[in-house]
Amino acid sequence: MNNQDKKYLNKVLNTYETKEKTELDELKELDQKVMRTPKVIAYILGTINALVLGFGMSVAMEVILPNHMLLGIIVGLIGIFMTIMNYYLYRHVLNKRRNKYASQVLSLTDKLLNEVGE
Repeated sequence: MNNQDKKYLNKVLNTYETKEKTELDELKELDQKVMRTPKVIAYILGTINALVLGFGMSVAMEVILPNHMLLGIIVGLIGIFMTIMNYYLYRHVLNKRRNKYASQVLSLTDKLLNEVGE
């Protein structure tokens, strides 16, 4: 049996082997849980904001809706403002989620660090 065959066997074994959930895995899942919601909100709102800004630019350049340049500028400025506010909303939601899960994360981290130090 060559080295590639052994690697393949180990890969198959790892795929089907049931693994116990460790505290480190729990900490990683908790961290992902904290980060997931703000990222999803930021991506969704960022997409909407880009569409609003693009629509405003198209109207301002009179590509669509001719003779409505002022409307396009206003819509474009709203899109720019929403895009700027997206970052602050992301930070706000992230800080709220961090505060919500801070005690769990800190206790798990302290526990793991104490285990490593021993």
